[in-house]
Amino acid sequence: MKNEKSIDRVIQINNVDIGRNIASIRKAMHIKQTDMVARLQTNGVDISIYSYNRIEKGTQNPTVSFLYACCHILGCDMNTLFDFTTIV
Repeated sequence: MKNEKSIDRVIQINNVDIGRNIASIRKAMHIKQTDMVARLQTNGVDISIYSYNRIEKGTQNPTVSFLYACCHILGCDMNTLFDFTTIV
């Protein structure tokens, strides 16, 4: 039961498509997870390897700043990360 101070959120855990797309692009660029986390941290995203791994597996939701930084690092746009049909 929600209390009156709770906010509505869209929870999309267990939707592995975004994480799978990130992983596919990262692997195609031969970037290790640890290197990706280091690049994300350099871009101002406070994330651990554990959290990054969970995002790729679809068990943790990515933030908008995380997605934006991934696009910058991977040289793609948001549409590529959200494309559920072509990358697997």
